[in-house]
Amino acid sequence: MEPDLADDADLLRAHAAGDPHAFARLYDRYDRPCFQFIRRMLGAAGADAAEDLHQETWIAVSKSAGAFDPRKASFRGWLFTIARRKVVDHFRHQKVVPLGVRDDEAAMRVPDSDPTPVQQVETRELAERLVSAVEALPPEQRGAFLMSAQAGLSLEEIAQATGVAVETAKSRLRYARARLRQALAGERSAYV
Repeated sequence: MEPDLADDADLLRAHAAGDPHAFARLYDRYDRPCFQFIRRMLGAAGADAAEDLHQETWIAVSKSAGAFDPRKASFRGWLFTIARRKVVDHFRHQKVVPLGVRDDEAAMRVPDSDPTPVQQVETRELAERLVSAVEALPPEQRGAFLMSAQAGLSLEEIAQATGVAVETAKSRLRYARARLRQALAGERSAYV
């Protein structure tokens, strides 16, 4: 995903001005990463809400298109800020503390090219451990990790999306990676 960032802002402005195709282009460009981010933030326990929150995110983008300021944030950063807020609001309304859950069929599928049955089992077990380890991260660390690893946001964009200082975002990302390394210690030697 290497879109021209200025193009994103232009597309959003065109949408706000009434261009019916501009929003569709933005949606096509960011639909999948946005949904995956929301899905991972919710974890297995909130999987049923992912579609609704994804839809709410894009509705908010459409309604707020005129308020977007490309001098303050990239479109991508702005989009993931809105998505993160939708997830946080969902947890707040549900009065749920996001916890890691191990049973997540859709999130555990890892595509392989012609793996052997043994490799399939090993890959699935590793994927399950990885998904569980990510879902077990505290919400702030999970958010920072997913924004970096999955959405490709910079530290500055993560800080802006989460409303914290860059150093705080950096710490959250560092702690998330350390926890994941610790949770997956020994996996590399077992599977590589």
